[in-house]
Amino acid sequence: MADCRRSWAIVALFAALWQDDLLPAQPPAAPAAAPQPATAPPAGNPQPAAVSPPAAGPLRAAETPAAEAEDDTAPRKLKLETSDGMRLAAWYYPVAGDERPIATVILVHDLEDTHKSVEPLAIALRQQGFAVVAPDLREHGASKQQPAEDGRGEVPDGKLLKKNELEMIAMSSGGRIRDQSSLRGDIEAVRNWIKGRSDAGELDIDRLFIVGSGSAGMLAAMWTAADWSWLPTTSGPQGQQVRGVVLVSPVWTVKGLSISTAMASDAMKHQVPILVLGGGNDRDATRLFEQLKRQRPNKWFEQLAGKPYELAPKLKAVGDATLFYIQLESTLSADKLASDRSARSSDRIKTFFSLILDRTP
Repeated sequence: MADCRRSWAIVALFAALWQDDLLPAQPPAAPAAAPQPATAPPAGNPQPAAVSPPAAGPLRAAETPAAEAEDDTAPRKLKLETSDGMRLAAWYYPVAGDERPIATVILVHDLEDTHKSVEPLAIALRQQGFAVVAPDLREHGASKQQPAEDGRGEVPDGKLLKKNELEMIAMSSGGRIRDQSSLRGDIEAVRNWIKGRSDAGELDIDRLFIVGSGSAGMLAAMWTAADWSWLPTTSGPQGQQVRGVVLVSPVWTVKGLSISTAMASDAMKHQVPILVLGGGNDRDATRLFEQLKRQRPNKWFEQLAGKPYELAPKLKAVGDATLFYIQLESTLSADKLASDRSARSSDRIKTFFSLILDRTP
């Protein structure tokens, strides 16, 4: 009975977040009371109370520019460096006051954009209790490198990045000790900063999520596969710190790279929980979900635009799913979809995070 109530609560929350009139008839095991609005989990939902968004509304902060936010939650600019000498700018969005973050999120913008294009999502997630770090990837925004002193060449930008430079963004390898690895890319530099704050007791590296938008979905998947490849040492785990991945309008290929390479890793095929968000015409998102669905035949949840939700035939409880696909009736994609207030992406992402954390020891 408990599993049934838990399953229905989660299904109802996902479905209600998309379109209330698509909710199916209430199953016998569901609570008699009607589900509450999506901004407050229904009765019987086992999610911790701390995960619930504030009464002001989960997307309220998205209406306020970061510069006007409260002093203790104003984004803090970070200066990071990769192993190949790239100087990166990143922004840390802390939760308010002395409140401990529910989890920490690495939020990666699409290529040819900056952290500003996903800042509304960063602020919304922060408002819901998640600490967020959003970098400007190399040669984007404030992470553009200065021209050489001798004046040779022009300063490149994101659209001119080559395949090996894109690979470096997601790199985490070299040696046996992760903190001393010889190849540390952009996302790894962010992870290392979070690790330092975790060691200081401010954040928790073992409650880590990553959100990749557009082409950065591929980079997020590549880096997650690398995170899960780090073997433990006698002093403890070094990797497998990513608890879940969100791919917003993931792109299948870019500049000779394919997301299928990352998805071939055992971690991405079977182990790491994944949420795919896409618009109604997003073929790559649908294609990726269908591939993952074949690899997780008993672990998926699917909500297509204009259709009732579907579950894996042998899935006993929705809470046991590790693969989720939410297709929205929207023509937007990537950073615009992630930051669109009407899409309510932060609500869906928060629900996914909460579900994963609820079953994580």
